Amino acid sequence: MSSIRTTVHESLPYVDPEPTPAERAAAESLIAREQESAGSPPPPSAPLAAPPTFSPLLSAELDRVAAKQPLSAIDLSRYEALSDSPPSDPSALQTSLSRAYAAATYLSGRHAHLQLLDAYGKNAWLVGNWQLEAELRTLERELEEARKEVDLVSIQRRRAQDEVGGELKGLDEAWRRGVGRVLETEVAAEGLRQQVLERQRGGG
Repeated sequence: MSSIRTTVHESLPYVDPEPTPAERAAAESLIAREQESAGSPPPPSAPLAAPPTFSPLLSAELDRVAAKQPLSAIDLSRYEALSDSPPSDPSALQTSLSRAYAAATYLSGRHAHLQLLDAYGKNAWLVGNWQLEAELRTLERELEEARKEVDLVSIQRRRAQDEVGGELKGLDEAWRRGVGRVLETEVAAEGLRQQVLERQRGGG
């Protein structure tokens, strides 16, 4: 059984006494029992979840992943290095020329991106860090303000409970005395009833 959290929260009353080990153990056993009942499986009468339905394209992709086959959606051969000797077949030459155009376009775009990264990447990185630091400072300031509000609420709660602590203790003692007097009255009444019954038996 997992251990029950024993942290004392500031939201608990300050005037109530600490629970005894027996009371704490009884409370923890009740909490554990409730958690076990909450985690129990649903009854058989509960409706089962409907089976998932996938489109043909998604089903084919799931089958490919299950079979551990590589993804062949992109033809990577067009980006491979060309052979040194050009082919003699016109159709093969056209294919090689198309691949060369694709490789040249890719390398041109890559070169342009690297130039932009070299020119503006450092400043963009510094600006991004500055924005993240400013957001972090804002969050830390909000967290500190929230902690101060929690501390103020805890102080006010404790002050309010300390102010009425004496009254609560007085009421508790008065309730205990009242319960004791009720018990004493019931005992005295039972004694009188027994005396009356004995006199009735003796007089009879």
